[in-house]
Amino acid sequence: MKHLNIEIKAKCEDLDHVRAMLETQQASYIGLDHQIDTYFHVNDGRLKLREGNIERALIHYRRKNHAGPKKSFVNLYKISSDTVLKEILIDSLGILVIVDKQREIYFIDNVKFHVDTVKDLGTFVEIEAIDEDGTIGEEKLTQQCRTFMDLFRIQQEDLVNSSYSDLLLAKQDA
Repeated sequence: MKHLNIEIKAKCEDLDHVRAMLETQQASYIGLDHQIDTYFHVNDGRLKLREGNIERALIHYRRKNHAGPKKSFVNLYKISSDTVLKEILIDSLGILVIVDKQREIYFIDNVKFHVDTVKDLGTFVEIEAIDEDGTIGEEKLTQQCRTFMDLFRIQQEDLVNSSYSDLLLAKQDA
């Protein structure tokens, strides 16, 4: 399933404020998921295998690294718990980095929210405005992101321009 997202990621020290705002907006709480994202070496974009209790998928995406709402083209294939697939990917592509996180998942209509605690990185919030069938459009998705950024009191300096995988790789290189 291929679709367009507009998304942001931000460092967040006050996760309780984000949770309270999601509650006032009557967000649907999906649950807490312990996710292991294994990123693989690829020539274009990012490829990760997500293993969690709620979300399990092979995900390939392309996104430019810059702060603020950014366009992301996502190809997602939902999987069952399949160790054979992981073995094939490791043997053929090799592991780039592994991201270990606790993720609270919420939804309001087409907007998905992640309240994340990432091992070795800290706490973050992500907003993903999702257009699965091409009917919403980039402008409305961007506006949705900005509305929730304001509600969560996300400042420009809180925005993170790269993926957790990039942040972990940079930390390893330091």
